[in-house]
Order: sequence, then C-alpha cells, then structure tokens
Amino acid sequence: MSDITPFLKSLISVAGLSGFEAPVGKLIKQKWTPLVDEVSESKLGSIHGRKTATLKGHIRQAPSVLIATHMDAIGLMVSRIVDEFLYITNIGGIDSRVLPGTPVTVHASGTNEDLYGVIVMPPSNLIPDGEGGGVVPLKYLMIDMGLTSKEVAQKVKVGDRVSFATEPVEMSGGYLSGHTLDNRASVAALTVCLEELQNKKHSWDVWAVATVQEETVFGGSYTSTYQIRPTIAVAVDMTFGKGTGSSGYQTFHLGKGITLGIGPSVTPYLYKRFKEVAERIEIPVHDDLMPEYSSTDADAMQLTAEGIPSMVLSIPQRYMHTAVELVAMKDIQRAGRLLAEFIASLETDFMEKISWE
Repeated sequence: MSDITPFLKSLISVAGLSGFEAPVGKLIKQKWTPLVDEVSESKLGSIHGRKTATLKGHIRQAPSVLIATHMDAIGLMVSRIVDEFLYITNIGGIDSRVLPGTPVTVHASGTNEDLYGVIVMPPSNLIPDGEGGGVVPLKYLMIDMGLTSKEVAQKVKVGDRVSFATEPVEMSGGYLSGHTLDNRASVAALTVCLEELQNKKHSWDVWAVATVQEETVFGGSYTSTYQIRPTIAVAVDMTFGKGTGSSGYQTFHLGKGITLGIGPSVTPYLYKRFKEVAERIEIPVHDDLMPEYSSTDADAMQLTAEGIPSMVLSIPQRYMHTAVELVAMKDIQRAGRLLAEFIASLETDFMEKISWE
C-alpha cells in the first residue's frame, strides 16, 4: 500500500473554495488519470473517474457504484473594505471561535495574485457592549495584509475569495494537521481505493467522483449523480473525533477505525454489506448514528432521479471546520481499503439480494 500522505498534503496546500474548486480539481485529475479508464469533468466542475468492470461475464452492461468525496472547501469572502482592512463573510460553515490569528490567502481579483493576510479583531472596548467579552462575531473580524489603503483599493475587490493558509503538518502518532482535511482526506481515501483496485477483479463499474459545492448547496452530488445514474452510491466524508469536551456517542477515537452511517439517508442492506466486509478483513468500524440528515453528499444522491440506494462511510476528525483539522492517516488507509474490498465483493446480482425489510 502506497503512502498517500504526500498527495493529501498537496491537496490541502491549494485553494478550492466551494464554487471555485478548479485548483484542487487539477491535482485530482492528474492523480486519477492513470488509475481509471477515463476521466471527465461535469458541467459544474466535479471530477469523474470511471473504472470499468473487469468481470462482466454475460452481463451486457455492468451495474455501477458511485463513490462521492467532495473536494470543495469552506472559506471566506470579502464583504466590504474599510481603509486598509477587509471585512469578511463565510463560504460554508465556519467555526469563528478560532479565526483570530489565522493566516489566510486573499485571491485578489484586481491583480490576479494571491496575497498573504492574517485575520485580526478590534480591541474589545471598540466592540458593542455584550459582544466583545467572548467569541467575537465574524462581522467584526478583519483581514490585515500589511498594505496601505491605496494598495488595497487597487488590488482587492468586494467578493474576492479568501482561503485558509495554514501549512500541513505531520504530527506524532501518524496524525496530519491542516485546513480542508474535510473533505480532501476522503479524496485521498478514494485514491487509495483506486490504487487497491488495480490488483482486484470487480464485476461493477466504479465511478470515483470528487464533487463540488457540498459545503454550500450539494451542487456536485445532485448533478453528478443525475448525470451518471449509478446503481448505488457511497458518500465518504468526515465525522467528529473524540477530544477534550467531546467524548459522547457522537464522537469517535482517531486511529481506532472508521464509521458506518445509520439513518434515513443510508440503505440498511448497504450498511450490512459494509459491516460484513469490514469484519472479514479485520478493519475496525463503528456505528455513526444519523437520525435525521447525514449532512453529506448522500442526502442529495439518495434523492436524485428515481432514488439511489446510498451509504455513508466516515473518517474521524478533530476540530471540524477550522484551519487546524486533525486526522489519523491510518484511518484514511483503512477507508480506502474497505471501499476497494466492498466493491470487489459486489456480485452482478447484488441488487436482487437487497432486502427492504
């Protein structure tokens, strides 16, 4: 099994905010091209990699499984400019508690260049009463680029995008820290799956999809699923890792296995097959309860066209939606291997075996 860490570090070192995913899409296309039979791009920019079945037998057209891993990132947008400071709003869900002091990249449209900045906040006595004593609301935070007001006016426009600029760091114990691990860690896991499939026979066509706009409108999962019309679909995403103050049933230890979703967005028979495969190959898995929405691409894929049986597989991660997310690399490898083994386990008549009871 190859070391996927360098590829993942490259993925979280480029921009690709929700709706503007082209920079990371190029990296994924390049990596997947030798691993699949064809690579294409949807009209919205999602990356589609198709690996055709190697065991077709007498079947004229093989069934297909779509594995969705969203490649878009949360981030910020310039909402107004006051003197040399940029006020910002969010693209996707942002945990604003940890934003002050965060290094960022401002994608300046005035000069088509990337500018370094840092998120700052005004002194507490300059914030309205009742709003400056705790977490400072996003509307009061600013970006300082070290430029004069004249230079800022020449380079930056309202609506310009802002990405996190924290560097990826390999930490002790096999952990990786950085921004946008949600969900590019899952893109890395799907890449591991494709590498594993190079040496496996499978009766189903495989669609590896890096979707756009999951963090905002599920744009990629709706449109790619409608375009491909797979037989079944699997969303690979992140779930909450255990840490200080987060030890309940909704969080999971890093490095001790991946999770399988249970809830309305998950087809029970797919959960059952994933569970059986995980036990056979001795990969630890845990039940991830999703009693309402899964908040993943599965919510959209399940409801596309006439309905697609769907599944959710997740990788535990600490510090969700911050610039310093943390994940265990062994969990990424496990997720990729489990996906490959699941695909290899699918019989041509698998859909006839599905029980809806």
